[in-house]
Amino acid sequence: MANLYVTEQGAVLRKSGDRLIVEKDDQELLEIECFKIDAVFLFGGVQVTTHALTELLEHGISLVLLTQDGALKGRLVPPVSKNVLLREAQYRRHFDADFSLGLARLQVGAKVRSCRSLLSRQVRNHPELDLEDVLSNLSALEKKTATAATLEELLGLEGVAARTFFKGFARACRKELKFPGRRKHPPTDPVNALLSLGYVLLGTELAALLEGTGFDPYLGFYHRLAYGRMSLALDLLEEFRAVIDQLVLRLTNLGVIGPEDFQEAAKTGAAGETTVEKSGELPGVCLKAPALRKFLQAYGEHLSRTFCDEQTKQQATVRSLARRQVERLAAHVLRNEDYVPCYLRL
Repeated sequence: MANLYVTEQGAVLRKSGDRLIVEKDDQELLEIECFKIDAVFLFGGVQVTTHALTELLEHGISLVLLTQDGALKGRLVPPVSKNVLLREAQYRRHFDADFSLGLARLQVGAKVRSCRSLLSRQVRNHPELDLEDVLSNLSALEKKTATAATLEELLGLEGVAARTFFKGFARACRKELKFPGRRKHPPTDPVNALLSLGYVLLGTELAALLEGTGFDPYLGFYHRLAYGRMSLALDLLEEFRAVIDQLVLRLTNLGVIGPEDFQEAAKTGAAGETTVEKSGELPGVCLKAPALRKFLQAYGEHLSRTFCDEQTKQQATVRSLARRQVERLAAHVLRNEDYVPCYLRL
């Protein structure tokens, strides 16, 4: 299964029989059968008809609305899963400090290990990279996550691990596009723009999987309550962030995406209106339309590649591993079965 991304500004998504049609100025751009897709992502000024919305809901297909530069605006999802027992258990577990900490340790530890694996591979392929200090520090931090006494301590360790990883990530950016450190709101350079877009896309897919299983994606265990934040999806995303990091490194280091593919992003307020930047504030950047399509294609292909899961030693795609992790999480929450995090050998 795959996702449908519509980036053509002014296009309209409609239905015809059991198919979705993308057209613009009375010209058909794409026709696809509903059973072939899991979700539809609309970027910017793309319209959708009521009949198409109904068709999506009937087929259990999520509709994701994003700004033209890839910021999440919202989602239309099919009716919530009937698995109310799972949600009831999730709510109880959320207030169990020991349960939340135990799960969070595993997920953060998996994140740190996968990040270390990614940088280790960079060193194997490019021995000239000086990452010995970064790899050593990440290894030590992974061990510390297993004994963190509180969520607050774990958050601190993860913050240090993230800064350490991105220090190595910056050294691994070998071509024109350099990485100045993680900057999010807004991403002020091309590499950060790619990272943010990739995290949004993958996080949204994880939220749909969680919701379809019966979870409330807004109620997490590691990421605590915050208005409008899909905390549980962010919990699960920790195990898969390195997949996006690897994709961004590959696209930039191979020159698939370069400096010419970016433009200054329009700044919008809560209601979508254009706003004026504050004095001294760096403007955000985003992909130009042709480069966005190129990135989305690469993202889809990357998630369809097979990776080695260190736990099972089996090859699987990121999407199949994500489904398995949601199932493991449900079994852990409902029946207290051991949760085995996803370690990716990148």
